[in-house]
Amino acid sequence: MTAQDLKNSIRQMTVQGKLVPQQVSDGTAVELLKKIAAERTRLAQEGNIKTDKNPSVIDRCNGSFYEKKGKVEQCIDDELPFDIPGNWEWVRLRNILYELQKK
Repeated sequence: MTAQDLKNSIRQMTVQGKLVPQQVSDGTAVELLKKIAAERTRLAQEGNIKTDKNPSVIDRCNGSFYEKKGKVEQCIDDELPFDIPGNWEWVRLRNILYELQKK
């Protein structure tokens, strides 16, 4: 086994959720994303971060993934690099990160 094979194997186990056991107390990906959205809203209301004028929401429908930005919805299956377990969620990185504004 080469170093690249080992990396690929570890990456695959990570994606499949086989490296660490799932803790029930961790909650689901959906719950975590809701907490992050609530925190972003709170910080925006306090004026600590800017609100996203064009938020992205990714949903599953009929076995495909669709991203909705404002009123526009499009299939993004061709952008997804690999399959994920059913209890995982695709999300844009900018939707879970926020930058504090300097005051």
